[in-house]
Amino acid sequence: MSNKQPIGIFDSGIGGTSIFKEIHSLLPNENCIYLADSINAPYGNKSKEDIIKLSIKNTEYLINKGCKIIVIACNTATTNAIDYLRANYNIPFIGIEPAIKPAALNTQTKAIGILATKGTLSSQLFHKTTDLYSEGIKIIEQEGDGIVQLIESGQLNSNKMKSLLEIYLKPMLEQNIDHLVLGCTHYPYLIPMLSKMLPSHIKIIDSGRAVANQTKVVLASLDLLNPSSENPKIELLSNSDIAVLNTILDNKFNVTHLKF
Repeated sequence: MSNKQPIGIFDSGIGGTSIFKEIHSLLPNENCIYLADSINAPYGNKSKEDIIKLSIKNTEYLINKGCKIIVIACNTATTNAIDYLRANYNIPFIGIEPAIKPAALNTQTKAIGILATKGTLSSQLFHKTTDLYSEGIKIIEQEGDGIVQLIESGQLNSNKMKSLLEIYLKPMLEQNIDHLVLGCTHYPYLIPMLSKMLPSHIKIIDSGRAVANQTKVVLASLDLLNPSSENPKIELLSNSDIAVLNTILDNKFNVTHLKF
């Protein structure tokens, strides 16, 4: 395997671009292929079997494109499919799951909120992680039903989004959380709105930088970091309307529509 081969990244839509941005910022020499399976978004309300099937399809596409590592930039796909993928494909995988650990270790009020999809909250991996860090801490889980659909349809800053968030945050605020963990890669795009809606002492946590750091560590351990200082080749692919993806990336990259 060559160190010039690209990093492959996939998500159930455009949300994983929050991870892509962190990886591109930390590893600017790396060629990247980002695959947005927006036509099947969200994964969070699908069965485990369907999530695995979609993850296999995305993985095989990226392997066929010559990727040297695959980042699953989707909490739901990680928690439901990463074990299967690691067991069946000879390529390193980086997964993502809600950053419960730093929230649990740093809470002063002993109450943290987790906003995530149904698929993540109901997964075995999520419960295993929660059990590890929940002793003596109240964890308020909230399914973010409808958030991904609004982001995918270009309604990120809409009144409808604000109304949904008000409903989802209310029980967390009532139980005095001081950390809000974002358990979906679409959700970091909500941080500007959330920051205005939440009291200033509540810390918002997402996993983007940690995933980028882990990607760098794994590539370095396999001697697969790209030493070239040439302009990297960045491919962004979507099987749905590319306008929303372009908007969320500020039109900084070329986005290609893919029949996939």
